[in-house]
Amino acid sequence: MRAAMRVLVADKLHPRAVEELRTLPVDVLYEPEVTKETLESKIPGVGILVVRSKEVTRKAIESARQLNLIVRAGAETSTIDVKAASERGIYVANCPGKNSSAVAELVFGFMVALDRRIPDAVASLRSGKWERLEYGKAEGLYGKTIGIAGLGAIGRDVASRAKAFGLHPIGWSKNLTPARAAELGIGYCHSLEELASKSDILTLHLALNDRTRQCVNRRIFELMPKRAMFINCARPDLVDYEAMEDAVKNRGLRVALDVIPNEPRGKKEVSPDLFTMTTPSATGGFLYATPHIAASTDQAQLAIATETVRVIRSFLLEGHVPNVQNVMNLSNARFQMVIRMVDKVGTFANVLAVIKRHGINVEEVTNTVFEGGAASCAKLRVVSRPSEACFHEIRAFEEVLHVDIVPLPNLA
Repeated sequence: MRAAMRVLVADKLHPRAVEELRTLPVDVLYEPEVTKETLESKIPGVGILVVRSKEVTRKAIESARQLNLIVRAGAETSTIDVKAASERGIYVANCPGKNSSAVAELVFGFMVALDRRIPDAVASLRSGKWERLEYGKAEGLYGKTIGIAGLGAIGRDVASRAKAFGLHPIGWSKNLTPARAAELGIGYCHSLEELASKSDILTLHLALNDRTRQCVNRRIFELMPKRAMFINCARPDLVDYEAMEDAVKNRGLRVALDVIPNEPRGKKEVSPDLFTMTTPSATGGFLYATPHIAASTDQAQLAIATETVRVIRSFLLEGHVPNVQNVMNLSNARFQMVIRMVDKVGTFANVLAVIKRHGINVEEVTNTVFEGGAASCAKLRVVSRPSEACFHEIRAFEEVLHVDIVPLPNLA
């Protein structure tokens, strides 16, 4: 008897989700202490890999001959070598949008903290001081403009909450149109530069890619109003930190970060270089930071874990991978063969053998069995039109009821 497929959970996952995984027809290995280096030795024999922050390298993927699916328990797939997975026919899926509420909540916590200097006021009181005059100088948030760079699930969540704060939300992203902005009830900006120039508060919710890397540069900081707020709970590499520090010192920029450059992996200490700006500069600028905790609420972690289980269950029981990131949206197929046949052992195999012999590349196959199990209908998406000789050979099989060919629209 063949052993059950093995699922390796190589990062922390909510206990309820691990329990749910154990109800599926799989062998679950829960080993969150696995490192990037030891993953390579743990992954052989694994059919499904679940990671969160763990890096999955090409070397690890190439050592996993039985691997079918990698699920990132979070948004994006930047920690996974997706190209290497695609080359080996391994699905890569993620859990987008499940942490949006948690991240949005931290954004608003940052806003209030920056305006009221809450961390400093608490530290002062704990040290036995009563500095009411010093910490009673807040401007207030009501009526200010918040610029949202990136209108994915998190950006949209921030926009909806901003209205309850009495803020005026405006937005920019690569795919945002004036019509879509109107649907969301926010102002539209045609560029990041325009967004920065109009924002009393600028918050980042962009994916990291070659186009967005260090997109928040010196020019952006110079365009922002003096004493503006800048919040980054997205990716550290979106920002030019030297330019940001200059803006803190010279333009009174108030900054809150949940992500920092060169975050420590598996360590308990961080370089203090960036945190010399916790005391307000002469212009009033300063910086607060948290250790990458935006998505770390129980609610968010349970939602992400539940989505992870849904992806795995769907793959195992239905053969479908929700949120898959590395399957072609546009196929090269130009024709669809529709073949109705008697549902007997070997019939479909004989048809495929003919197609192979005629050099026809099949990109997608579906086969539906009709009620009673007497007949089935196969649909094959093929790159080139089969010849009449190919059709003649297929029709010659007694079990084949009918063959048809349908041109597909060119969507490229």
